[in-house]
Amino acid sequence: MNRPSSRHFLTASSLALLMALTPAFAQEPATPGAEAAQEAANSNEPLTAPDSQARQQQVMPESFADLVEKVSPAVVNITTTSTVSTPLARGPQLPEGSPFSDLFREFGFPGFPPGEGNPFQRGPQREQRSNALGSGFVISPDGLIVTNNHVIDGADEIEVEFFSGKRLPAQVIGKDDKTDVAVLKVESDDPLPFVKFGDSDRARVGDWVLALGNPLGQGFSASTGIVSARNRALSGTYDDFIQTDAAINRGNSGGPLFNLDGEVIGVNTAILSPNGGSIGIGFSMASNVVSKVVEQLEEFGETRRGWLGVKIQPVTDDIAESLGLSEAKGAMVTDVPAGPAADAGMKAGDVITSFDGGEVKYPRDLVRRVADAPVGEAVAVVVQREGEPVELQVTLGRRELAEGTGSGKVSSAEETASDVMGMTLAPLTPEIAAELGVSRDMQGLVVQSVDPSGAAADKGLVAGDVITEAGQQPVATLADLEGRIKEAREAGRKSILVMVRRAGEPRFVALPVG
Repeated sequence: MNRPSSRHFLTASSLALLMALTPAFAQEPATPGAEAAQEAANSNEPLTAPDSQARQQQVMPESFADLVEKVSPAVVNITTTSTVSTPLARGPQLPEGSPFSDLFREFGFPGFPPGEGNPFQRGPQREQRSNALGSGFVISPDGLIVTNNHVIDGADEIEVEFFSGKRLPAQVIGKDDKTDVAVLKVESDDPLPFVKFGDSDRARVGDWVLALGNPLGQGFSASTGIVSARNRALSGTYDDFIQTDAAINRGNSGGPLFNLDGEVIGVNTAILSPNGGSIGIGFSMASNVVSKVVEQLEEFGETRRGWLGVKIQPVTDDIAESLGLSEAKGAMVTDVPAGPAADAGMKAGDVITSFDGGEVKYPRDLVRRVADAPVGEAVAVVVQREGEPVELQVTLGRRELAEGTGSGKVSSAEETASDVMGMTLAPLTPEIAAELGVSRDMQGLVVQSVDPSGAAADKGLVAGDVITEAGQQPVATLADLEGRIKEAREAGRKSILVMVRRAGEPRFVALPVG
């Protein structure tokens, strides 16, 4: 993402790693919260602010202490440990391709025979353990915790510290790099105090908010401010950030942003700063985005977003005038490759104005609504075509499978899946076809998983691909494919040509049959 040189977007987390050999920077949290934590845990109810009805008027309270005391037991510090490799310095670093590099290669260097290249550029690596800090919050009494993906990404070990001082190891349930959300799980003998998500769409510019977390490794800390702006986008496809002037610093990443009712309306994620510290411009991913991602990560361990299968652009005033539209709004379709939209009859030049009953003003509106829509179900899409509204019924596919990033595992296969040529294959049913975003009439075998060390992986096949031909003959069942493989072997061939469709796009791949 290009940014002005005087500005820097930073994840509000542990961008600087604390090496294991240095003293721990985080201080022990204050212990008075232990009583509140135990009392809240015993109630087995989400933590909320007192007198929430009165707080809805957004009158500045005399103190935020009651709110902090009520919700703080559900806020946690997160420490991650990972192994990093660093080169052992053996001299000045010389750029590859410099005259000195050529000199070393040709004549060698004391202690380095000719041909070894630049002795200062290469060298042994040493591994060190490093720690990083972040924040999070508990969303269920059985120990589900929400944080940022960048807080735990690449970690070998994750430890969660509660406001009471209690520490528990955590496991990753699922993570989503597109929204920078991760869900962790801790095991506790007793129910844990937790908080609930609020409706971020109800937050207004000027509303009071409370940020809690572990800034700069200093331990539990609270800061207050207002909602400075709504619907901010930084660089992600699904960005919907709440901007706030509540102080957010490194280490706050993953921590909650509360409204005065004690509901989480955002997850603190990034700051805009020229110096790495808070200057009053912080960003929290809106809870209405986060809560949907969390539900999917909890249920599936991954996201399952809808896929429409179109390329779009904004409708400008000039485009609106040329198309005879009364307003410059909607998402103009520029291309319709093979996929759900093409199957439903959508065309390039259509302007999408409504999706599943909701108005589409901007392309971002459409992207979010499609992502939230159920995979494999038909939705109504209204387009403006030649000055007239046209309603289409589109059965959405799954974006992760269309991109080749999903697991591709489908439990509704009618026959038992089999391992063939380094792949787990199952017959393509109309239900699976709808989930993949291909024609429900397509016949073939869907790739459910790929052995990363097998020939299929070497040829670039991924979960979600569909094999429709083998040996230049259609295949609809596992028996069909096995028959084609047998014929290839009997003919003395070492490989078989198969047609693979990904998001409807075909390509041929030769797979070994030996």
